[in-house]
Amino acid sequence: MKAEWATHRERGSLWLLRLMTFISLRLGRPAGRVILCGIGVYFFLFAPQARRASLDYLRRVLARPPRARDRFRQVMSFAATIHDRVYLLNERFELFDISIVGEDLMADRLRSGSGAFLIGAHLGSFELTRALGRRHPGLRVAMVAYEDNARKLNAALAAINPAAKVDAVALGSLEAMLRVRDLLEDGAFVGMLGDRTPAGEREMAVSFLGGVAKFPLGPMRAAALLNRQAILMLGLYLGGNRYRVVFEQIADFAAVGRREREVAVQEAVRRYARRLEEYCRRYPYNWFNFYRFWS
Repeated sequence: MKAEWATHRERGSLWLLRLMTFISLRLGRPAGRVILCGIGVYFFLFAPQARRASLDYLRRVLARPPRARDRFRQVMSFAATIHDRVYLLNERFELFDISIVGEDLMADRLRSGSGAFLIGAHLGSFELTRALGRRHPGLRVAMVAYEDNARKLNAALAAINPAAKVDAVALGSLEAMLRVRDLLEDGAFVGMLGDRTPAGEREMAVSFLGGVAKFPLGPMRAAALLNRQAILMLGLYLGGNRYRVVFEQIADFAAVGRREREVAVQEAVRRYARRLEEYCRRYPYNWFNFYRFWS
């Protein structure tokens, strides 16, 4: 049985993405954001399932009944980060004011020559790792996803910038795991999203924003099996052209033996959920899981 998030069709199309890319690169970010406002209004008005999910989340994170402007702000934050991918993937970093928290952690990993797992979420924009790559030219990030998601990722990237160089490893085979191991040994970082569970993957019920939500065990298990660090990575949208990139260690599995592995993985998932909850409370309009998240 598919997870609920997988049964929801993504709104929009590659054609619309190409059109937005053309308009945004030719006319500039302000003109693109005017068009984006119209798209945000449509999503706000004509997406009933997303509306219900948004109201549930906002009620939990704001600890009060959400207003229409709260939900519209969340929708527009989502739309802004999607739009800004056009510029980030075309290396137009001069358009943004980006601060980085935890840069020393990443610099230490780069100096060591040993890669780590970057565990992200549908909170803000994962593409902000490119901003760090500009300051540290040796940084390489390979995105890991299941086959269908990897195909969608490659198609979206090609629509925005066919020349964008992004490693995307499609999980589901032994060869894929060997590829991940080789990337890590070559000093690359492996990016995974840790807040959605693909069909058939084991998950774990965790306390999250006043309820019980299920998080996948796969990303932390992969880090544990390969004895690597798991680093939380979030690119948080602050409004306008401002972003804050956060790197924070969740777990270090370097010295975890086989007998302790499962306990360590479960504790890492709980810590990941706690930190995600903290950042949701600090930046409530960055949450982009528009489906029923809580059990």
